[in-house]
Amino acid sequence: MAPRSPFKTAAERSEEREAKRMAVLTAAVRMFNARGYHQTSLDDVAASLGISKPTIYHYLGNKEQVLIECLTIGMNQLLAAAEQARLIHGLGLERLRAFLIDYAEINMNDFGRCNILTANEALSPDARETIRLRKRRIDATLRELVAEAIADGSAAPCDPKLAALTLASALNGPSRWHRPDGELPEREIAVKLVDFLTAGLAPR
Repeated sequence: MAPRSPFKTAAERSEEREAKRMAVLTAAVRMFNARGYHQTSLDDVAASLGISKPTIYHYLGNKEQVLIECLTIGMNQLLAAAEQARLIHGLGLERLRAFLIDYAEINMNDFGRCNILTANEALSPDARETIRLRKRRIDATLRELVAEAIADGSAAPCDPKLAALTLASALNGPSRWHRPDGELPEREIAVKLVDFLTAGLAPR
């Protein structure tokens, strides 16, 4: 039996690189959320991980690129949740509830919170537009789910745009007040919030 090579395979190197990228992103997003984007430096992030700032440049680029990655991860989680909700067979309100519960829970995690707590003005114009378009996709999906629930009678007739704005505003709130060490887990909080909100959508 041939001895195992001391050199890592391409797959192992790729996995290791991704793990290091995520470690940097997780450290950065937690600092952005706690201190604010402008009050956080890459030196702070590097020091928290015991690495040098050039190492961050190597894996991710400059500070704005780090922020864009953090925002994109959070939005991709929301888009994936929307796709999962669309796979549910049944009434439109059931699909809407599934997305809203995931939406609320995601907004309580590190990357979801970053999208709420960091103003788009922190980004350059080109990056701001890219993020804005992705957020519009999420808003459009929420409106579509509301409209589908109204169409099949599982939700009361209402303005889908206004309903979507109301739901999003309410479920963005936990990103500001939720604490990971609180009494209730994120999922339970999300379910309770959505119960309150969707009661107002029930057919009369």
